[in-house]
Amino acid sequence: MGRAGRRLPALAALFYGALAALVLLGVRDVMFLYEENRCSMTYMYEYPEYQKIKLPKKTARRYPAYELYLYGEGNYAEENKNLLLTGIPVLFLPGNAGSYKQVRSLGSIALRKAEDVDFKYHFNFFSVNFNEELVALYGGSLQRQTKFVHECIKVILKLYKDREFAPSSVAIVGHSMGGLVARALLTLKNFKPELINLLITQATPHIAPVMPLDRYLTDFYTAVNNHWILKAQDLRNLTTLSVAGGFRDYQVRSGLAFLPRLSQHDSALSVVSSAVPRAWASTDHLSIVWCKELILATIRAFFDLIDENTRQITEDPKKRMSVLNHHFVRHPAKMYEENPEAFTHLTGAFNWITVKASKWTYSVYNDSDGKYFSFPLASHRKSYSHVYCENSMLVRKYFFNVWHLFIKINGFVTSFFLFLFCFLFKVVMLKLLDYPSLSHIVIQVPPAVGNKYTLGCEFFKEDSRTVQLPVTHLFSFGFSSSKILLNSTGLLYNVQLQHFNQVRMLLKKPSVYRLHIPWSYEDSITVAKVPSLAEISAKLHIAQPHSDSSLPELNIYSSPDCQYEVILKTSLLQVLGQIVRFHAGAFPVYIVSNILLTYGGQLSTLRSTGSFLKTCMTAKPYKVEPLISIVVFLQGFNWFREIWESLSLPEVDAAVLSSQDAWFPLVSLILFLFGTGIAYWSGVFFSTSLRLFSSLWLTLISKQKLMSEKKYNRSFVSGLLFFFRPPELQKDKLITPSRLCGMISLALVSWTTCGAFAVLIIYLQYLYNVRLDPDPCRSTAIILVCILEILMNSSTSEVKSSKLLKIAAKVPLPLSVAMLAFGRMHLYRVPHFVTFSLLLHVLCCFV
Repeated sequence: MGRAGRRLPALAALFYGALAALVLLGVRDVMFLYEENRCSMTYMYEYPEYQKIKLPKKTARRYPAYELYLYGEGNYAEENKNLLLTGIPVLFLPGNAGSYKQVRSLGSIALRKAEDVDFKYHFNFFSVNFNEELVALYGGSLQRQTKFVHECIKVILKLYKDREFAPSSVAIVGHSMGGLVARALLTLKNFKPELINLLITQATPHIAPVMPLDRYLTDFYTAVNNHWILKAQDLRNLTTLSVAGGFRDYQVRSGLAFLPRLSQHDSALSVVSSAVPRAWASTDHLSIVWCKELILATIRAFFDLIDENTRQITEDPKKRMSVLNHHFVRHPAKMYEENPEAFTHLTGAFNWITVKASKWTYSVYNDSDGKYFSFPLASHRKSYSHVYCENSMLVRKYFFNVWHLFIKINGFVTSFFLFLFCFLFKVVMLKLLDYPSLSHIVIQVPPAVGNKYTLGCEFFKEDSRTVQLPVTHLFSFGFSSSKILLNSTGLLYNVQLQHFNQVRMLLKKPSVYRLHIPWSYEDSITVAKVPSLAEISAKLHIAQPHSDSSLPELNIYSSPDCQYEVILKTSLLQVLGQIVRFHAGAFPVYIVSNILLTYGGQLSTLRSTGSFLKTCMTAKPYKVEPLISIVVFLQGFNWFREIWESLSLPEVDAAVLSSQDAWFPLVSLILFLFGTGIAYWSGVFFSTSLRLFSSLWLTLISKQKLMSEKKYNRSFVSGLLFFFRPPELQKDKLITPSRLCGMISLALVSWTTCGAFAVLIIYLQYLYNVRLDPDPCRSTAIILVCILEILMNSSTSEVKSSKLLKIAAKVPLPLSVAMLAFGRMHLYRVPHFVTFSLLLHVLCCFV
């Protein structure tokens, strides 16, 4: 081999190594480079107790692995031993491998809240034990879990029978896949929708499964989401809240946790935990069930949802949505009021001070006298469009008592809401055109003994405080940047990000920054400290809808007389992280597709040269991607779609992802290259491991010969090494009685136990005693067991002389195309394509 020939494999290894390194960088960004955990831990004041609820014999016999529990602590748990319950029922559903004991954070804080109101209202928290089933990886149990939850709801409601304030429905809190099970209740034929009126899900992948490993899982999702789309009008009485965990949750990306957008269904709300008022923290997949800030918001919402007349959760859908918006979207810095008083009397012997300036600042420390500051608006309407007020550097202990805002309309004073921004700020902004009758703004400042804080107000024109900044190109890789310098003379600036996809922003000077995404509730807040710079990673959880033309905004809550420099750079690392975050589930398809193309190239080489090559550069995306892009393009035409449907072909996965704004043509090429790098280095790792095991095999063979010479019994060693192939095979029949017996035995194993694991028995040699019912891999495993047993004992000479070798060498290409077309969102289809290709290889041994 010449020098150029030797250089080619080295360059290929370097190229594939670079691709694999890019994948690892993306994985690192997703799994390690996120904000620190800002959630506080919830603690139980008394020892938690879980009382098992006796189920009807028929239910217990039908679902022997599932159980229902009632949560309690201390005296409360003791009082409920006889199950004479008088509270409001809430049912908690754990998720994938989840425990029924995860209800304790909700139950404990709800109990403390009930004690604060002297048990005028209280909640009974129930929890279901799903035996920690892995329903995110296996969908065969989801329907069974759904039916069991239905039975639990009926059992729970019977516990309140003949009570004075007996409930007619149950509120549900579902974590992870538990939230999907709760939504699936509506698909049951005998389920009455009025049995649940409130559903709160935590980190639940509503849109699609994280890893679609079997058809039971994807069919379950399809049935649930189709029902919610077709029956949207029937869901108006059900209020649904979905809370996503943000970027700390690398198991379920937040985009999957947003409920399907339905124009007919206005009783659903989706938020990211980093945007929830008084929480403002991203949570990982498990901490979302115990994050104190989120749990407090949930429990406060539960108590505000109570109807005083029925002492149960209100039946008014509008009030339910109003309460959820109050606690999870825009907190007005005061207690929830269903019908706030129209007018307010200003009481207290406070001094009245009139402020006519357009900018006003007031600092107070140890002021024993309260004050009213009145801002007349007549002189400001012509010159300004907005008025903005804030307080800052506030001691959290006195947060709600520092100031209040009133507006004066035609001589009458009414209370106005404030926006609870973060623990350091309480802000309000009014557009003057929206209040044409507004005559004055009044700020009440109560006495502040031992406190120091600052209040500020300003009138401004919106155009003067809004600037647009173009985002750097995706492929600038951080070498170029967009900059803007703000000489701050006010309290608020809005930087609109044009052509926003994902950026990394560097902001100089300490302040508070809010990245606002107008089309979804996924805002994030950053508090900068002196003297460090503020770095904000601006990434999206869901794509911008085509019908939405709004721009993301960076709200800078600035300090007067300071200079701010905003620098926008594209971060290659975080671009890779977003690719991995959105499309990691499709990696196996691209890896197998590369292997399948290489496999076809190896068969072609065998046919032309009579031997296999160590490497074969045949995994080329230009052979695959154009065909898929053409099909996706043609599916935009009705005539082609009708022909496609008449052939009973499934929809191309790329088209489905495009409709969800989660796909563009370039990402497929990137994923294919990533799959090539992973496949190459996986092959290197496998080859190295094979050589290592071969060395161990030779050592064992040497010991076996030594034992034979010393006339020791070799039966045990021979049995142990039954499935290993010796260095040299004598020419014998392809199918021997022992091999036939092995195939039949493994086929029976795949039928009676777990079919997917039966394939691994060939290599690992041990029985797997977990039975899946139903088993999605049973039939495929039986075929693969037989195929692999034959191929492991076949010879090259038998294959290269086959008449079918030409066909077997060309089939992997169309199979690879079909795999990428129909396997991205349905991973369980991948083994079918591989099995068909291997089956042709087996036929080459006989024909």
